[in-house]
Amino acid sequence: MTGNHENKTITRRRALAVTGGAVAAGGLAVAGYQSAFADTADAEAAASASTSATSTGGGCMTLMSSVTEGPYYLDGALVRKDITEGKSGVPLTLRLTVVDATDGCTPVPGAAVEIWHCDAWGYYSGYTTANPGGSAPAESEDGSTADDNTYLRGYQIANANGVVTFETIFPGWYTPRTCHIHLKVHTGGQKEDGTYEGGRVNYTGQLFFADDIAEEIFTLQPYAQHSGSYTRLDDDMVYDGGGASGGLLTLERVKKADASKGYRGFLTIGIDPDAENTGAGSGGGGTPPADAPTGAPPSDAPSASASS
Repeated sequence: MTGNHENKTITRRRALAVTGGAVAAGGLAVAGYQSAFADTADAEAAASASTSATSTGGGCMTLMSSVTEGPYYLDGALVRKDITEGKSGVPLTLRLTVVDATDGCTPVPGAAVEIWHCDAWGYYSGYTTANPGGSAPAESEDGSTADDNTYLRGYQIANANGVVTFETIFPGWYTPRTCHIHLKVHTGGQKEDGTYEGGRVNYTGQLFFADDIAEEIFTLQPYAQHSGSYTRLDDDMVYDGGGASGGLLTLERVKKADASKGYRGFLTIGIDPDAENTGAGSGGGGTPPADAPTGAPPSDAPSASASS
């Protein structure tokens, strides 16, 4: 695990990435959006169109920073679509598309996308004694039945179109970071006993949320029970200001008039399947909040018992 706090002006190692919300070349933005949110039958056709467009567009790629995995990573996350484990919060359907940036932005079927993030009050599973800053109830007070080593962590394996889907909640925040989701993209391994084993990490990054959306969410319950100074995007030590090319998600409300009903978010990430990037030391990840544990993960870190 790493918790390096480096200024955003420091040069970082770079990883090729495609962001459908920022790049319109060859129809990528429209086709990618349709692929992410259409019904299943329509999604297949839209994804096929997106693949064709990105393969011939020539200008579909942008550069996206690869950053540290942060101080709250745990090995052994479970392969599953729903990672909430009963944690309360505004629903978030997250759909990510993995493409090969070295081969015309073609899909990478079988890529394993791993995500992890804090709960509505800023707590991470496996590190529930860490103070998220400000004033928040104790993690144990949320009334959920979540395993404190597994909630809001998981893998999904990309389908033939390179697409993965997660059902989760909108993350909260902790000092000194803005609202974010961590992710890694793995290739070359396989699902084994409910987890993903072997292979290599091709990309380590973070996903971000527009300030106006995050701040509206944080007025809702249970988020509003965490008070204090929220770090906006421009002041975050990791977000590079690049919009979608910096990991900023494109978001759509499930119900236009009611943010509490949830959001859908998407991003397309281009990787080099032959590269290895663990994120260690490759950008500011933020220091843990006060009292955050250090050293090895808990000895009872997740076992492979959850369904995919």
